[in-house]
Amino acid sequence: MTSTDTATPRRQPNIREPSESAIAMLDEQGTVVGWTRAAERLVGYSAGDVVGRSAAAVLPYSEEAPTTAEFADRCRARRGWSGTTTVRHRDGHRLDVSLRVSMLWGHGETVRWLVSVTDIGEASGAATNELVRESLLARVPMGIVVRDPQLRCTWVNDTMESHDGIPRGRRLGRRFSDVRPGAEAEALEGAMREVMRGGPVQVHDHRTWLPSSPHREHTHAASIFCLQDADGQVLGVCVISVDLTGSRQARDRLAILSEGSTRLGSSLDVMRTSQELADLAVPLLADYVAVDLEQSVPCGEGPPVHIGSSGRRLPVFRRAGLASIHHGVPESPWAHGEVVPWPPASPFTDVLRTGMPHLEPVLDTAPGTWIDQDPERARTIHENGIHSLMLIPIRARRVLLGMVLFIRTSDPGPFQEVDVLLAEELVSRAALALDNARQYAREHTAALALQRNLLPHRLKGGAAVETASRYLPADMDHGVGGDWFDVIPLSGARVALVVGDVVGHGINAAATMGRLRTAVRTLADMELSPDELLTHLDDTVQRLAEDDADAPEQYSPAVGATCLYAVYDPVTRRCAMARAGHPPPAIVDPQGRVAFPDLPTGTPLGTGLGVPFEAAELELPEGSLLGLYTDGLVETRDHDIDVGMDRLGSALAQPGRPLEELCGRAMETFPGQAPSDDATLLLVRTRTLSPAQVASWTLPGDQTAARSARHMAARQLTEWGLEGVADATRLIVSELVTNAVRHGSGQITLRLIRHQVLTCEVFDSNACAPRLRSACTHDENGRGLFLVAQLSRRWGFRTVPGGKVVWAEEDLARAPADPRERGVPPLPETRPVLASATAAHSGVVAVRGLRHP
Repeated sequence: MTSTDTATPRRQPNIREPSESAIAMLDEQGTVVGWTRAAERLVGYSAGDVVGRSAAAVLPYSEEAPTTAEFADRCRARRGWSGTTTVRHRDGHRLDVSLRVSMLWGHGETVRWLVSVTDIGEASGAATNELVRESLLARVPMGIVVRDPQLRCTWVNDTMESHDGIPRGRRLGRRFSDVRPGAEAEALEGAMREVMRGGPVQVHDHRTWLPSSPHREHTHAASIFCLQDADGQVLGVCVISVDLTGSRQARDRLAILSEGSTRLGSSLDVMRTSQELADLAVPLLADYVAVDLEQSVPCGEGPPVHIGSSGRRLPVFRRAGLASIHHGVPESPWAHGEVVPWPPASPFTDVLRTGMPHLEPVLDTAPGTWIDQDPERARTIHENGIHSLMLIPIRARRVLLGMVLFIRTSDPGPFQEVDVLLAEELVSRAALALDNARQYAREHTAALALQRNLLPHRLKGGAAVETASRYLPADMDHGVGGDWFDVIPLSGARVALVVGDVVGHGINAAATMGRLRTAVRTLADMELSPDELLTHLDDTVQRLAEDDADAPEQYSPAVGATCLYAVYDPVTRRCAMARAGHPPPAIVDPQGRVAFPDLPTGTPLGTGLGVPFEAAELELPEGSLLGLYTDGLVETRDHDIDVGMDRLGSALAQPGRPLEELCGRAMETFPGQAPSDDATLLLVRTRTLSPAQVASWTLPGDQTAARSARHMAARQLTEWGLEGVADATRLIVSELVTNAVRHGSGQITLRLIRHQVLTCEVFDSNACAPRLRSACTHDENGRGLFLVAQLSRRWGFRTVPGGKVVWAEEDLARAPADPRERGVPPLPETRPVLASATAAHSGVVAVRGLRHP
């Protein structure tokens, strides 16, 4: 309980504040019988000037009620009057005031009038708004009691009984402590005595409990004024009481909504927003609140649940927000993130079907209710004294995002319709924030899925290199960008290394990057040299730019990209590289020496300048480290690219350290700075195949070449312990060597490489590309290459200086030699071909299998 001196100005007066309201008491004939100091300050008359005289000197001046008698008759007919009007000041000028006239009753049905007046005419703009607000609040029912110097009740209005439940007959002639003894009455009477001793007007808070609702506390603000007689002596006190219970609840509700508007939506995290909603509602609206979200909302995946949707299976909801006045939230059997089950016949299903809130002012826990179907909930309800419930849907654009459960346990008052309205308003504000967060989560999930699908899930360096990578987009909100990297296995244990950078950021750049990465993989399968591949990729970027320029309203044009493409051969330890406007790679030898090779720069892709790309070839010691990166890793707004490259080289100059550790060190080249561009790093450590894993022979270009190749290949497979693939390998070697003899000239080279697979390579001087064709029953050509394709896991060719290499790969595990054992329908004459080749005949039949255009 507090007392407040009204002499202290307030910014936001309310119904607890009497401000400078002037109080006067009149008898039934309109004679002033009591006056206050505030009245003297307002109209200029002292108590001696007006007490005992008619109130006509200061009563309202109005064309509608020009006489005091008419005004008194109007008040008597209505048992009071309130509104804005005009009164006379002592010096003659008129004052615009807010005025209330209240009827008081005494012994023997005698009547008195209490007049309260507040000036609103000369206040400033801001003050006027406050006083007008007070004038509106003045229409709230007020209890009025007038007490004599001994604090006995002499006059009272009808409203007072509804405040404290004391009838008029029991109150008149008695002190408050006589009819309602206790600490509250003693404190209130102490405040009255202080005012009568000359103290300022006070506002005193006190609590009462009505007999009709003994469990519901009512809070009142009692404004205490000292009444003076004609001699300025204390006539008694006037106590004006206002029930703050409703107005306090209204202020609490406004505070909740105001706080909700400020706090809800500050984050795009649906779980955090849900928790903020729960924290806001406890304890001002409920003792316990649980926020359950439909499971697709937090992750941004899955179809939305629409209001009124019906189906055999109910949507799955997970607990996202919890708040309680009790430590540990004992009211909730389910923790954050857990699935919350609901019985089929429960308020939950009603809300899901109708989209309307559910209110149970008094929770029915009798047998046969929906609570009986849920023993866990029933136990929680009984243990925690849950007696009132509200279930409010979280809706946005007819999509059901979740449910909010409001419960009262310690607060004895049940939820009412006004609580439902407030809860709906609060939840609707949260729904907007949650819907925004849901949309963001969906876009973020889609963007991450796009990035995951565009970048390699696992780098496969095979026997050629050990790999590690890092990717840090500048668009941290969506996690996507235009950088890409790749490691592409090639024939002969070789591997292609790629890093590229599309101009721009975000999802548009990521989409363009995906198209280029696909193009690079397609071109790499064609076994092109690095400079040839970049030439074709440049044409692709130009075509993409032209296509996108035709629909600028739909797409952001792909204006260019940079790229570095390298091919490393672990047999020769040589690495061929070409770049298109991209930074050079960092190369660290096994001793830790760092170099950035001076490769031909090349123009960025898509510029259309027509400048040819050039490749350079380096020989790398085994265990060399290559760092392929984008400029976002080495260049910032505050540092030049040379500074970044030096720092990157220092971070990588750690021979023998794990690649993952080196990646982490390198990505911190500029610690503490947010990336201004996408930053990508691909680290590879080179390996070398030992001479024991490679066997090579030079064969003459005559009819004996195929027989010799089969015998040498068989002996080598026996040395490697690969007898299980010997038959298929002899046939593959026979076919490829025989065709090289027939269509080439000069010497032929056969090479077998044992790594993760067995690779057979045949070099000849003819640069024409072989192709697979279908052979009819009577054709003499077209079957051999078909057999090669069936006996190998994959095959192909690549051009090299002076000719081409045709190659085929086999799994090291034993494979059946007969195509029919592999589920391949046999072609005509397949059995004779296999028999003749295996029997080491001249190879004429096998030659038919490979056709050159």
